Amino acid sequence: MTTTETPDTLQRILDYSSRADPYPLYAELRKTPVALQEDGSYVISTYRELAGILHDPHLSSDVRNLSHPMAAVEERTTPSFINLDPPEHDRLRRLAMRHFGPPHTPGLVSGMEPDLTAIVSGLIDGFAGKQQIDIVDDFAYPFPVTVICHLLGVPREDEPRFHVWVNAIIESIDYNPKTDPKEKLDNGVQATKDLRQYLGGLLEQRHGRPGDDLLARMANDDGPEGRMTDAEIVSTANLLLIAGHETTVNLITNGMLTLLRHPHVLQRLRDEPDLVVPMVEELLRYEPPVHIIPWRAAYSDIHVADTVIPKGSQIMLMLASGSRDPDRFPHADRFDPDRQDNQHLGFGSGIHLCFGGPMARLETQIALTELVRRLDRPRLVADPPPYRPSPVLRGPIHLHVEQS
Repeated sequence: MTTTETPDTLQRILDYSSRADPYPLYAELRKTPVALQEDGSYVISTYRELAGILHDPHLSSDVRNLSHPMAAVEERTTPSFINLDPPEHDRLRRLAMRHFGPPHTPGLVSGMEPDLTAIVSGLIDGFAGKQQIDIVDDFAYPFPVTVICHLLGVPREDEPRFHVWVNAIIESIDYNPKTDPKEKLDNGVQATKDLRQYLGGLLEQRHGRPGDDLLARMANDDGPEGRMTDAEIVSTANLLLIAGHETTVNLITNGMLTLLRHPHVLQRLRDEPDLVVPMVEELLRYEPPVHIIPWRAAYSDIHVADTVIPKGSQIMLMLASGSRDPDRFPHADRFDPDRQDNQHLGFGSGIHLCFGGPMARLETQIALTELVRRLDRPRLVADPPPYRPSPVLRGPIHLHVEQS
């Protein structure tokens, strides 16, 4: 059923006051699986409908297919492949994947396990003598940033520079012209330009100089499909740099928060380290790092449930709501690391399934296993902790923990 009765529910979800626990509001939203909003956009919130539309070729990720122009940070730049449709999306994703995973570099992720473990151990060593630590600032942020900088070939010492840009870009993702100051969008646009200019400078240094990092590989690759243009390489590096650490910071932090709220599972993980693999899958369902895909476009009329979404309409996908849908997951609001058939939407689905999912999984598995093993009787200082502003990439901005 399609109605316009849920705009207030959506606005309450987007409001910061709901950031610590949006799940009761998602349950309310799911009463109307496809909800037409006052501005003509559609919100989809149930698992079946989300899983279906994510595989629908009539769903577009290209802003140019919207009937009504919307503010987009990448509007005046070469879009990354996440904001393109086939065949261009498929070509760029294949070219990037040549250097990131199977079949051309099948051992890249698994081969990094010793290095990842060493980084994690070094960060935890830094907790020595501290009674209170911030899981975000002291651990969950520096770990994946170090990893993605190493993979891309971005100097780790430049992190303070791009940290400011990334924050501005993330804050602009959910820009709403009705409620947000124009400055929020302008800052995101400028930050995107600055970050791309910075990455372009690094790329220039790689031309004609083969190396092991992704920038060097993409700059000098002549595979069967040729190589990316410089603009395409920069847009891909921009995507990987942002997505390669922002989502993992949230996943690790949400994971540690969930374990501290479920001490019996925390103890099980100590006793059964292999539990971490299904447990991370359950975290991706129960407390995912990405809650919302704020927009997609209807490439042509799309049939969802008993609703026809007209061509050009803006569509908002409530992924975290779908992963808590009791019609798909029994006892959906229960954290259960033994859950079977856990086909969550934590990394999306379809052709845009998270490119870096295997790396994020491994990073989180190692991070949580070592934190649980080495922290001495950790306790939350504040519950709920303070959250980041974004309802899209949802996670604590700080997670203070005391240890004995």
